[in-house]
Amino acid sequence: MHNRVVVTGMGVVSPNAIGLADFHEALLEMRSGIAFIPKLKELGFSCQIGGIPEISEAILNRYFSPLEQKGLLATGLIYGVISGLQAWEDAKLSSPEDEVDYQTSIIFGTGILGVDKLHEAFKFIDDKRVRRLGSTSVVQTMASGISAYLGGKIGAGNQVTTNSSACTTGTEAFIMGYERIKNGQAKRALVGSCSDSGPYVWGGFDALRILPNQYNENPTEASKPLDANACGFVPSSGAGAMLLEDLDSAKARNATIYAEVLGGNINSGAQRQGGSMTAPNPKAVQKCIQDALVNANVKSNEIDAINGHLTGTKMDATEMENWKVSLNLPTLDFPRINSLKGMIGHPLAAAGSIELVASILQIHHNFIFGNLNLKELHLEIANQFSNDIFPKESHPFTIQHLIKASFGFGDVNAAVVLKKYKK
Repeated sequence: MHNRVVVTGMGVVSPNAIGLADFHEALLEMRSGIAFIPKLKELGFSCQIGGIPEISEAILNRYFSPLEQKGLLATGLIYGVISGLQAWEDAKLSSPEDEVDYQTSIIFGTGILGVDKLHEAFKFIDDKRVRRLGSTSVVQTMASGISAYLGGKIGAGNQVTTNSSACTTGTEAFIMGYERIKNGQAKRALVGSCSDSGPYVWGGFDALRILPNQYNENPTEASKPLDANACGFVPSSGAGAMLLEDLDSAKARNATIYAEVLGGNINSGAQRQGGSMTAPNPKAVQKCIQDALVNANVKSNEIDAINGHLTGTKMDATEMENWKVSLNLPTLDFPRINSLKGMIGHPLAAAGSIELVASILQIHHNFIFGNLNLKELHLEIANQFSNDIFPKESHPFTIQHLIKASFGFGDVNAAVVLKKYKK
């Protein structure tokens, strides 16, 4: 007998909004968070745009003490702590001093943490000023710094760990937390992921020439998932967090339930059968989606909406082909499909968690957000699917079942199935 798992709290730090209420409004408005970044121009980047969350001094002071802010440069840590504590607060949970909560787990992922702090540290070391590094340089630069920081903030005494699987990181963390609660190893799990911002993270992608450089003067038009004129993903950053909880625990404290988690799957294409470090093995992607549906005990014709990975590159057509094969549905009966990346770009390791927050908001509030910058479907996609399944505007829409998938460098995949909760 497995425990049922529900979502009872959420937090988000996104390029287009900070906090759940503002993020919900941004989705309805289809607000872009992509902007021109002068620093990238100064450094000679071809692509001089990106998505960076605007953290006000008031928000920073709310979640970090003056002492904690001293020498605080790790943007991913900042985003992750804020979103994680927002989710904890949204779930209306408390953190008594000197008590350890052995029923709460934290699984909070990242791709790379504290590159700006590392840059500072290297300068101090090269200048033979090691003692100037400061007492927080380690926690700001170790990958598990984000989960460790959150663990201390809320007093989590169950598993506290950080996962890292490129762009699947957030969705993978979500599934890992779900499985821990389902199997009775924890009552709650704070899950999510974060990503640093700025040139030291994005430079490698600019060097690969896979970022759009034609939109430096029109940044909000640059990210074009599914579109015929898509020319590369726009780099961004941020964090998303969700509080997963055993249903009985949530009901006992009369918690708000945003959605129920039915199941999911994580796999790898092993960089075989057409897969590589940067390209997915189509068979593995299809198996991941199909196994997620089996794990959730949901049939493909029950899915109302898909939140895809869909980055605004030539791989969008490949992803859509994988969805078609995986679900094996008539074109006219296909679920609605959207991508958040038109609004926020690609926040790398934070993508899955921010997109999961957006997906759950759609389920809870009965709407679907539109695909920003989708003017004309990519020809390969248009030849296989009806235009009607790709919403151009946000509008009311009831979602009973939604599947969200993420695919990442290293040929790794993750998919999760969510359901509207009914008492």
